[in-house]
Parts: sequence; structure tokens; C-alpha cells
Amino acid sequence: MRKAVIDVGSGSILLLVAEKSESGWHAVSERSKVTLLGDGVRQSGTLLAHRQAETLAVLADFWATAEAAGATTIFAGGTAALRIAKNSDEFLAAATLQGTPVTVLSDVQEAELGFLAVADDAAFAESNRITIIDPGGQSTEVVQATRTEGGWVKSFEKSFGIGTLQLRGELLSVETPGPAEIMRASSWIDDTIGTAINPADPGKIVCLGAPGTDLVCVREGWADWRPNEVHGARLDYEEVGKAVGWLMRMTDAERDVVIGVQKGRGTTIHIAALILERMLNSLAAPECFVSIRGWRWAMLNLV
Repeated sequence: MRKAVIDVGSGSILLLVAEKSESGWHAVSERSKVTLLGDGVRQSGTLLAHRQAETLAVLADFWATAEAAGATTIFAGGTAALRIAKNSDEFLAAATLQGTPVTVLSDVQEAELGFLAVADDAAFAESNRITIIDPGGQSTEVVQATRTEGGWVKSFEKSFGIGTLQLRGELLSVETPGPAEIMRASSWIDDTIGTAINPADPGKIVCLGAPGTDLVCVREGWADWRPNEVHGARLDYEEVGKAVGWLMRMTDAERDVVIGVQKGRGTTIHIAALILERMLNSLAAPECFVSIRGWRWAMLNLV
């Protein structure tokens, strides 16, 4: 059995084609492309025409790739940018017209699926308490849970309006932010998080998505994608903080050619690192572990 899930995110669009065996789901094909669908949406309230066109083209390409790989079921889900844009219907209608329909996930659904992608992952099976951080283009989801005899029990679940594209359009709009801009952005993130997250016992902290994967690849100097080595890799708080420092001093073009940074993320990788750093700070956490398995993996069991 082969299924495909396409994540139409605010910053990137990702494809997972997976095959099920007795031991579970295994990736057959994974692709990712930065299209910045959510560029400026928090400020203007609308999806830009050229961002829609590029995302729709990649969506069609990924859908065809999934079909060619033998996927009998294909599901495409949209996240924060499509939740908040006033003209989302325009994009969704175009996606349906080209034969690649997209379903918009609620913030609760996105957080729940991100949680399940980690909770059901053998790489983190030894953990009895987890905190999951999922930074995105327009929002960051955080879930905390404890494993009991009856299963996982959540103690916290929230989607914060903190995102890389949202900050790029406002507090960190300049290519090379100075200390004052970085301090204002940090303070705003801290104030937005507030005291909502309980730092007393975060357990194993797992970061989903681009911030963690890119920072590991940068650290190791990997230009090629190595999912088996990135998945479960450790990042300590100090190295994330240092990454914020040197990435902030670069231009977009300079960040975009750093070995390990996916092409197109030069405009946001420094901000993604800052969001992760402030989240870890709010948890008083010395480290986190990286998961390459976003909500796509949990959706495989639901479609």
C-alpha cells in the first residue's frame, strides 16, 4: 500500500510518498520546495498572486510525482497561510480546477497531527514526557504530553501566532537586523509565549520542520539531504543561539548559499532559529531533538 501526503505550508510545500509494511510506514519519496505562499499574508490579509501561481505549479508537480510513484491515495493539506488569508478560496478553487484539491487543516488539527507524528515515532519511544515545537511561516504549534498506562495525556496544546514570514514582514523586515531589531523581536516572542508553557518538566523536546533540520545540516556541512542522520539529531541551546547570531549578520543571498540551508530559506532561516531559541529559552531547556516527520506522517493513517 502506498499513500502520499502533501503539506502546503506557509513557507514550503512538502511531499511524502510512503509504503506500509508490517513494521509501519516507510518513505518511498520525499521532496520539498520553498514557495513562500504565506509571504505578507499577516500584513495584507491576502495571498500574493505570484506566490499562489508558484505553489500551484509545485503542487501539480508533486501530485504527478506521487501518482508516478504508485500512490493510490493522495491528500494535500494547507496550514496557517490558507487559514488566515481572505482570498484562500481563490487558491483552493484553482487547486481543485487543476485536479489537486487541498483541504485546510485547523490549528487544532495541525497541532494534533504534529503530536501524533512524534508520539507514534519509534525514535522517541523511550520518552515518557515530550514537548513538541513546530515553527512555521505564520504560526508555531507547541504540545506537551505525558505517557500513561492508558496512553498519552496532553497537558498543553496551543498554536501561537509566531511565524517566520510574519516576523519577516514586521519586526525583522530588514535583511540584516541589528541588535535593536533582534531585541524587539525576541521580546515580542517572549511576551507572546508568556507563561503559557510549563517549563517545570518539559521532558524530551522535539523540534519539527525546517529550523531543526537546516541547523543540523549546517552544523554538519551536509549539502545533500540525509534524513536518517538528521532524524533524532541533537541541538543544544547554545549552538542554536550562536546560529541566530551569525545568521542575523548575513544578507538573504548569503544565507541562501550556506551549505545545509535549503534553497529559498535564506529569507527566513535566521528568524526560524530565533523562534526555536526563544521557545527553548521559555522552557529553560538545554537541548532539543530534531524530527523530520511533520504532520504528514500522522495523516498517512487517516486517509
